[in-house]
Amino acid sequence: MRRRWWLVGLAVAVLVVILLAPLASPDPDGLERVAGDRGFISQAEDALFAVLPDYTIPGLDDPAVTTIVAGLIGVAIVFVLMWGLGTLLARRRRASHEDLS
Repeated sequence: MRRRWWLVGLAVAVLVVILLAPLASPDPDGLERVAGDRGFISQAEDALFAVLPDYTIPGLDDPAVTTIVAGLIGVAIVFVLMWGLGTLLARRRRASHEDLS
């Protein structure tokens, strides 16, 4: 029963990315827009590293497709991280219950 729920959640996340990512605005986000409007955008510093800069995938030219693929990669990364965290916490919980008995 539990597996069905995480599969449903994963399916919903994938559908949201596939259906809504192409509708994302190419305009700057709120903070970037304010920095541009107020004239201090030039003081911005680049991130130390960018996994998917501007939600693009090198080699994919179609903006809708590259945004969808970048979104799916993001969903996969979050899913794997949460799966690992859940597994770690479940092991700790079992170990603490075994210590109490």
